[in-house]
Amino acid sequence: MTITKQTLKSEGFAGFRNIAALDINRIPQKPGIFAVLRPEGFQPQFLAKSTAGIFKKKDPSLPAVALAAEWVDDADVLYVGKAGPGSKGNRGLRRQIQEFVDFGKGKPPGHWDGRLIWQLAAAGSLIIAWRELPTEQLNAAEARYHNDFHAGHGSLPFANLVQARVKGR
Repeated sequence: MTITKQTLKSEGFAGFRNIAALDINRIPQKPGIFAVLRPEGFQPQFLAKSTAGIFKKKDPSLPAVALAAEWVDDADVLYVGKAGPGSKGNRGLRRQIQEFVDFGKGKPPGHWDGRLIWQLAAAGSLIIAWRELPTEQLNAAEARYHNDFHAGHGSLPFANLVQARVKGR
């Protein structure tokens, strides 16, 4: 199945707000899956240097040729990630998405998943959507979205550099 904005909507994703106008308080605090999509007509322009924060003394920037190799021309979805509850139960979608956006603004991250997003010019025009899910369904859901995308496009979404897998399978 090809993952598009429409298929995400039909599966219960909400939000669909561009990053620049995102009101973080409208994002649920529960665990779930989130996706970054390109708006209609978006054409990639790669920045020489990422706007993202430094992670463990490593620059998240990649050469333009490496970014171009990851780009999927006919895909709506650029990244699929998950937001678990955290060890203290205080994480979830709101905090995960806030950290993701802050990372793009140069703040140091706790991880650098999705870092290629922040090497796109006009990243603020990209769209974030989310879907609440019970914690026990997160890993399987993320793996399914990655598998479905790969089946439709022959690769992972642009900013997913690692295939999500369900443990024990």
